[in-house]
Amino acid sequence: GNSSVLTCTPKPGISMVTWKISPKVGGPCSLGYRTDQNKTDKTNCSDSINWKFTPDQDPALEICQVEPAHEGNYTCEVVAADGNFHETHLLTVLVPPRLTLYCDDHGNPMCEAVAGKPAAQISWLLESNSTPKEEGHDDGTVTVLSKFTAYGTNMTNTTCTVSHPTGNWSRSIAC
Repeated sequence: GNSSVLTCTPKPGISMVTWKISPKVGGPCSLGYRTDQNKTDKTNCSDSINWKFTPDQDPALEICQVEPAHEGNYTCEVVAADGNFHETHLLTVLVPPRLTLYCDDHGNPMCEAVAGKPAAQISWLLESNSTPKEEGHDDGTVTVLSKFTAYGTNMTNTTCTVSHPTGNWSRSIAC
């Protein structure tokens, strides 16, 4: 959902800049710029992918509202007086999970980290013999579900902790 800017080092005497994009999902696309004609060209790229500034000033690429479909290789090729230069960026998209905590029909606390990328880690404040279950989705996200099972303890309040590269969250519930 955020914007991402991929840099391409400007060189003196640029005659051409090309971004070649190979996403994991969908077909390739490219953006090109020729200084002699002051002309840009865009082939098969979505509206969310474009030059950040004018390519003659700064050849950076901007992706608006990044989503998992944007993952892939982004290569900037610069043709300048000093030669040809390539820079490659590998874009990986992180998606924070949505945390839900509820009681199942038997009064067991259930903790769910919904649609995160990569899969979140779930733990309980008190020891539990729970084995989390993972469900993959078509968009590359993963939902993790964990049921708290206490070792013969009569608990009134249980805390679930979700760890993910985008952050950590805790919630408590009494079932």
